[in-house]
Amino acid sequence: MNRLLLLFVILLFSNCKKKIHLQSNTKAFDSISYYIKSIQNDGVTETEKISNLNKANQLLSNYDNNKQKRDFLAKLSLEYYGLNNQVGFNETSKNLLSYSKTSNDTTNLAIAFRYRGKYFSDLKSFDSSFYYYLKAEKLYKNFKGQKEDYASVMLNKGIIQLNIGDYLGANLSLDISNSIFKKSNNVQKQIIALNQLGLVSNDLKEYQRAIGFFNYAIKLIKENENSDSINQLSICYNNLGLVYQNLNDFKEAKKNYALGLKNENLKKSDSELYCLLIDNYSYSKFKNEEYNDLPSLFYISLKIREKNNFNQGIVLSKIHLSEYYLNSKDTLNSKRFAEEALTLAKKSKNPSEILIALKQASAVDIKLSQKYNAEYLKINDSLQLEERKSKDRFARIQLETDEVIQKNSELEVKNRNLVLFLFGTVIIFFLLYAVRTQKMRNRELAFKQEQQATNQQIYNMIISHQEKVDATSNYEKNRMAQELHDGILSKMFGTRMNLDSLNDANDEATIAVRYNYIQELKSIEQEIREISHDLSSEKGKLINNFVSIVIELFEGQQKTFDSNLVYSIDKTIQWEKLDNTAKINLYRIIQETFQNINKYAKAKTITVSFTEDNENIVLKIEDDGIGFDTAKKKKGIGLKNMISRTEESKGIYDLASEQGKGTITTVTFPYNEIKPTQIL
Repeated sequence: MNRLLLLFVILLFSNCKKKIHLQSNTKAFDSISYYIKSIQNDGVTETEKISNLNKANQLLSNYDNNKQKRDFLAKLSLEYYGLNNQVGFNETSKNLLSYSKTSNDTTNLAIAFRYRGKYFSDLKSFDSSFYYYLKAEKLYKNFKGQKEDYASVMLNKGIIQLNIGDYLGANLSLDISNSIFKKSNNVQKQIIALNQLGLVSNDLKEYQRAIGFFNYAIKLIKENENSDSINQLSICYNNLGLVYQNLNDFKEAKKNYALGLKNENLKKSDSELYCLLIDNYSYSKFKNEEYNDLPSLFYISLKIREKNNFNQGIVLSKIHLSEYYLNSKDTLNSKRFAEEALTLAKKSKNPSEILIALKQASAVDIKLSQKYNAEYLKINDSLQLEERKSKDRFARIQLETDEVIQKNSELEVKNRNLVLFLFGTVIIFFLLYAVRTQKMRNRELAFKQEQQATNQQIYNMIISHQEKVDATSNYEKNRMAQELHDGILSKMFGTRMNLDSLNDANDEATIAVRYNYIQELKSIEQEIREISHDLSSEKGKLINNFVSIVIELFEGQQKTFDSNLVYSIDKTIQWEKLDNTAKINLYRIIQETFQNINKYAKAKTITVSFTEDNENIVLKIEDDGIGFDTAKKKKGIGLKNMISRTEESKGIYDLASEQGKGTITTVTFPYNEIKPTQIL
């Protein structure tokens, strides 16, 4: 009897103790709720809000891991982030991640991954940010009823990909985000997604597609006005202006920047955006040769940027001022602003800013141009290498994450099958023993066969890849041979002939001329160096201003050789419809033809014409030289190169000549216009 009474007392005491513990937990959670709700009070200062959150977090740390605790941690993380308290946000999101993993709470685990991604994104640690957003993506993708959360993760992931130059990956992530927000009618987030898609398209040089995204975003903003609409419009108009600047349509660019500046409150609400719009608007006026209010508008933007330490903007303002003064023939101010921009860019250690500043400094300071160009190439090469490394790291993160998920999925399937298998085996072990053994053997055989098939596929992929590498290598060798023959030898021939004619004279005029030709040899040396950088400088020059470089080639021919050169270029030709490869090929064909005329033709007059004929560009080069018999003449490497270049651009090459009657070379290239991508 005494034992029974003692047992009853022990049970009663333990129950009371349990009730007290539960009541204590309930009171603690009520206190935590109170602290969290208190920060919504407008009368509470920011310092008091953070203090209350710290108290709630301290209370929460005293209790075991359960659903309520994890939910509170998620709320605390969000509130810390809203108050821009990175320390609290880091600690609570890290704890939420740990507790959610331990309890396999996928809902809070997805939230924790998302918060960790945001934390590292704010720190510009894009590798870690991408890793956590990728983890969150995998979970949200399978959650029912949380499509908008999934879309938000894809939006943030896309922005990270855009930041490191993974434009195709960013485009895919942002397109998924935009589609979901459009279906759910979340207009505000759709506007953000559309803006980011426009920026990606602009970086991919898909300008018409970018214009479509920004215009659609503007349409949504105007249809759904709120307190943020005016600033959102200014952002969209600024982005539109940048696209038109890239299209060299400075009139349309200026129009959009002006629309962005219609926001009268912008200077107070977002002074950095205001400065950007003022500077871009001024630059468009300058490029459009509208010099009224310049350079005063440039100085307005620069003054505000310097006052607020907008260093990136300061660099851009000074570069624009340098360009303006260079155009105004004020080389002193132009050089000063270029040097200041370069100094500030180097202090900021931003490679993109340094490249822009070096480019301007090179244009302004002729004496140091070679030094700046060499530095530009070095930084540009390292920047491209770093971008490739970043993309590779992101690809590895994605691959490793997918592999882990696949392995976990396979492990779950295996564990489930194993439990069922063992349960069945216990019940009917003796009846199914033989069947089970046979199944295991079949499974092992199938696995070996699958391994053999996989090994064969890998071998085939290696062989295929090697063939592609070899083909690319051969193509590059042939291309470099063409460039060396067509470009360098032509210039060296002309220079050599002129130097030969000056060998026997030593007067001052001859020495000066000889010095100029020595400088020409240095120029040829520089061109050979540039060819080692994949001919980037010459190709860019051809692509950006083809007519100017062709005229420069004609003028060089006139100065160097005695034959009279007459040329004409039809102003109606639509050069923008001719792709870049065709322009380069045309230039090289002219070079090679001039070289052949100078070597063999003994011509007194050369006539060159560019005309347009039924959606084709026709190049015609005539000379009144000695001519030759085309049937007997063998095709040298120069002629083969010209035919090869014509065929590469799907053109027609025609050579007509007779002895004593000169030679006519006719090259016909079709237009190759790239049609703009359709929007939505």
